Amino acid sequence: MGVRLVNPEGLAPPVGYAHAAVGSGKPVVLAGQIGCDATGRVTAPGDLVAQFALALDNLLVALRACGGRAEDLAQLRLFVTDVPAYRDNLAALGHAYRERLGRHYPAMALLGIDELFESDAMIEIEGLAYVD
Repeated sequence: MGVRLVNPEGLAPPVGYAHAAVGSGKPVVLAGQIGCDATGRVTAPGDLVAQFALALDNLLVALRACGGRAEDLAQLRLFVTDVPAYRDNLAALGHAYRERLGRHYPAMALLGIDELFESDAMIEIEGLAYVD
């Protein structure tokens, strides 16, 4: 079965996320990923959209290494150092998201934070998946 997304009546209509997710299978906890290459170097300083895309790519590499696929994601947490820039780039971010995850929108949270460990990183994404 994998993951079933739930959007109950009585809550605001979700846009780009689900209110809840129910998973079956083995839980896979995915560590926070940033927009870095295989050496750990942030590849697009100052470019939130490029970092977002690469962070998602990195998250999916980790998920696939555990036998999972994008549709197995039950939850994503996005930590962003510039929330206004995130809002300003919603269309491009949405495009990058759909290129990687299609129309699968798990339970999500976006948290504005002051900084990440890597000073050039603007976003970090962690996740939870259920893999059969």
